Amino acid sequence: MTVSNKAVFPQTVTAGVAVCTAAKTTYGDTANAVLLLTVGADGGEVTEVRATPRATCTATQLQLYVSLDGGVTLSLFETALLPATTVSATAAITTVTFSALDARPWRLPANAKLYAATGVALAAGVQFIAQARNF
Repeated sequence: MTVSNKAVFPQTVTAGVAVCTAAKTTYGDTANAVLLLTVGADGGEVTEVRATPRATCTATQLQLYVSLDGGVTLSLFETALLPATTVSATAAITTVTFSALDARPWRLPANAKLYAATGVALAAGVQFIAQARNF
């Protein structure tokens, strides 16, 4: 993006989906993290991230990581708790929204990548959905 004194407005809306099946029990590496979203060449802001189990699960930590170097290194960015959930055809499935986004969107620099992970393995997976606006 060319540097100027003009206001920056979102140009496009984008979304990403990731399904995490393996447990990520370490926080300083890329093991078992799944790419969720890449913001545009001029940066962007993440406006919503939700996670939903695709099968009955025990309680688990949901993890979001950001990478500013193309996915080589990940930094723990945000966590949330997914409570134990029984998935059935007669009940709503628990969906967790990352609450930090309630206050304001997360602004990320050009080409930043957002990764998702869970603390407990689930064969059917936990599905993450992210929405963002690119500048």
